[in-house]
Amino acid sequence: MHLSKTLGLVSVLALTLMGAGAVAEDDHGRSDSSNFSRDHHVHTATPIKHLVVIFQENVSFDHYFGTYPNAENRQGETPFHAKPSTPVVNSLKTPLDVNHGFSALKSVDLLAQNPNSNASAPVAPNNNVQNGAGASNPFRLAPGQALTADQGHNEAPEESAYNNGHMDGFPAFTGTAGPPPAGIGTKALVMGYYDGNTVTALWNYAQHFAMNDNSYSSQFGPSTPGALNLIAGQTNGLSATMNVINGSGTLLHPTHEAFGDASHTTSNLTLIGDADPIGDVCSNPTGDQVTLGSRNIGDLLNDKGITWGAFMGGFDLSVVNANKTTGCQRETDPVAPGTAAFTSVDYIPHHAWFQYYASTRNPQHTRPSSVEAIGHSFIPGTKTPEPANHQYDSNDFFAALKAHNLPSVSFLKAPAYQDGHAGYSDPLDEQNFIVSVVNAVQQSGEWEDTAIIIAYDDSDGWYDHQMPPIVNTSANPTVDTLNGPGVCNTSNGSQQGRQAPSQPLNGNFGQPAWGRCGYGTRQPLLVISPFAKRNYVDHTLTDQSSVLRFIEDNWLNRERIQPGGSFDTIAGPLDNMFDFDHRDEDHPRKLILNPNDGTMAYLGH
Repeated sequence: MHLSKTLGLVSVLALTLMGAGAVAEDDHGRSDSSNFSRDHHVHTATPIKHLVVIFQENVSFDHYFGTYPNAENRQGETPFHAKPSTPVVNSLKTPLDVNHGFSALKSVDLLAQNPNSNASAPVAPNNNVQNGAGASNPFRLAPGQALTADQGHNEAPEESAYNNGHMDGFPAFTGTAGPPPAGIGTKALVMGYYDGNTVTALWNYAQHFAMNDNSYSSQFGPSTPGALNLIAGQTNGLSATMNVINGSGTLLHPTHEAFGDASHTTSNLTLIGDADPIGDVCSNPTGDQVTLGSRNIGDLLNDKGITWGAFMGGFDLSVVNANKTTGCQRETDPVAPGTAAFTSVDYIPHHAWFQYYASTRNPQHTRPSSVEAIGHSFIPGTKTPEPANHQYDSNDFFAALKAHNLPSVSFLKAPAYQDGHAGYSDPLDEQNFIVSVVNAVQQSGEWEDTAIIIAYDDSDGWYDHQMPPIVNTSANPTVDTLNGPGVCNTSNGSQQGRQAPSQPLNGNFGQPAWGRCGYGTRQPLLVISPFAKRNYVDHTLTDQSSVLRFIEDNWLNRERIQPGGSFDTIAGPLDNMFDFDHRDEDHPRKLILNPNDGTMAYLGH
């Protein structure tokens, strides 16, 4: 299985040699060289001077790692063979007890006796919905089945599928029938998973760096809440809306917005779905659009003069694709074999984290004044605001990297066909993007003090066996269903030592706000860095805002977005995935992979 399209990067076998002329040392005793950017000398709490966050779409942990590290290795498929020393992960094949030291659950067989395999058992919250013909044990999806139908992943269906911690309602509530792929015509598709013969690169990264098997979305629901929690930890407090509420105060899109209080105060709304950002020239003019009133990590970085950028596929509206599409309609079809359920434009507004905030948006997609200006708030050498306002195309990331101008913090979103979202993307096209980014960073002069985080915005509704602890409650009568109609307040035994609070976290207005019940679905989280532990599985409880916390801890002296309100104030740390005492000082560890199939091309140190 080979994909022909790449990002036009250098050969996967070519390695950039770093300059040797040391001229200074930073606050962690590391020597500077001519290849290093000015961010090398910014004070940080760890030796990490550059963070690259690759934020992908719609994957549950079990959907990609359900049998890790054991792949079937069928004839004709990309082979994968794990190291004998690979740690056990909490997976479908080896479920672990999260409440008792992640010990083995030896009497549980999730692959052969799964709770979702019962067709007639009534499923809460209303006990009148059944899995029916979709009832199924988990099953393997082959590389030739990379393109699949999109599953259901709004907040209420996900809570219903989790069913008070029984985890037995996935076909009934989040399942969507194929095709694609051919031959799967029931909602059982939601129980499908891939192994290392398809998601080969991610499994290889896990073998050589660090992975967390206990990481969750901050709250239940789809893409936009996940994107906002990554950068702000807050989805309550819409400061402006379009096409959201009618004249009588009724919500027009109740799967996208929810009232944050029992009084249905129209100024107290929580974003629970995929509304577009107000003012973005690519937003749907007839759909709902919103602006968030809270601060985000971009604001905090700007306050301290730390360079940063958000790089999104399709954001440059001047580019003309090979198929002659351009502007907001730039579109690229998946390369993986098969036919996607539907196509998508390269730039999707409701995935664009920082476009939801007046302080960090670039609504006209204005281009940066120069490559040198990428990451800066002002045009270098002037007091003129930089017109791109930290919002760039994904191609600009590679340009900045090549020019040794990598910002301290970078957020990457792939063009839609490579973001992993079922329906229009797939794990093979996604692999091509991820590997191309990781290879490019490893081949740069900045690699020795960089960490790359691979994280996801939501699960797409794909089955995952692990019930999350509920660390933030909600009682919205039209949205919450986890423990019954209008109730989301306990994991029913999977709290991992965390106490479910009696009141939700505060919204943007300083009062407890509904619509943010979480943690939500479990998703992959990987750290790739010379400082990442090797072949390590971390069980630390984390969520999407743990990435936000890492930025705050490393660059901002542990400043938080909104004490008492944002998820970063209660997030677990990523620290245990790193080893800062045994660093690859002279020859930083490199794992160069083939972007077409995820196999190893070069392993150094």
